[in-house]
Amino acid sequence: MVGAPPPARRSGRRACGVLTAGAEVPMFGNAEEKYVIPDGGHTRVVVLGGTGFVGRHVCAAFVDEGREVVAVSRRAEPAGPGVLPLALDLCATAPAALARVLTDGRPTTVVNAAGAVWAASEREMVTANTELVRRLVDALCRAEPPVRLVHLGSVNEYSPGRQGRPVDESAPTRPTTVYGRTKLRGTELVLDAAGRGDIDALVLRMANVAGPGSPPASLLGRVAQQLHLASLEGRTAEIRLAPLRAARDFVDAADAGAAVSAAARSSVGARVLNIGSGEAVSVRSLVDLLIRVSGVPARVVETPPAPDVAAAPPEWLEVDVRLARQLLGWAPQRQLTHAVAGLWRALADR
Repeated sequence: MVGAPPPARRSGRRACGVLTAGAEVPMFGNAEEKYVIPDGGHTRVVVLGGTGFVGRHVCAAFVDEGREVVAVSRRAEPAGPGVLPLALDLCATAPAALARVLTDGRPTTVVNAAGAVWAASEREMVTANTELVRRLVDALCRAEPPVRLVHLGSVNEYSPGRQGRPVDESAPTRPTTVYGRTKLRGTELVLDAAGRGDIDALVLRMANVAGPGSPPASLLGRVAQQLHLASLEGRTAEIRLAPLRAARDFVDAADAGAAVSAAARSSVGARVLNIGSGEAVSVRSLVDLLIRVSGVPARVVETPPAPDVAAAPPEWLEVDVRLARQLLGWAPQRQLTHAVAGLWRALADR
């Protein structure tokens, strides 16, 4: 419920409920040793999915704070200035080995920004959004000293929104998509383990993130790619899209990164917090904004909706972010014009 006080951050842990019978639990130094960071700061941060769209912005937020950042991905790709790349297949690494890798260098925070969304199959979503989280939770249960987990969930875990009713953390979670269901199961795994005291974790349910590096399979990324190609070829862009009837909450990527770093610094655990702009924006107006920012002549062609889609009310989602403001001291700072301009500038400058 909005306004509820945060639970106390645990001071100890009991045996993890997800450990398999007879599993060898690796030890990392003296269990009595205290890992003290001067002034309560966090030094090393490990970002899973650190080379992805959201992961890169999360890495940048921690680098800006002077943290040592390790970006984990299947291939050791660059993730930005000041970020150390680490190649690791999270879904193919045993929990004990994963625990050793994730705690190398004694990080204080692990951020899970990994996952599958656009253009992924159902099997890929189950693997990346649920099974990976299961392995991660199992690994962090074994970590000594304890490591704080910030898990990035999705507002798609909620039931479809109703116009005029912002979605807060008490809203029902009955997602209608495979993506939403697989993300919800991952969130539940994290919350269950945190609620038992097995791990120290907080879940951020992220709205749609917009900014430089938006994937080509996303709406803004796809439109930007078509505008860029038309610009290079000196022609008017013809952008063909599904019906742009929805209104969604979009948050600037830099604001999303700041929310994750605030969550890492906080003592709030075992709960969900919404991260968004707090405003539902027409996706058609967002596409029009991107076209204006680009300066590329363009014509948008929307395919006619199927009869059942046309008869249904348009999708609408606005996120209530008051609890994140109260508990993390975080609030969105940037207008969407900033995110859209950054997206176009990054693409045009390549």
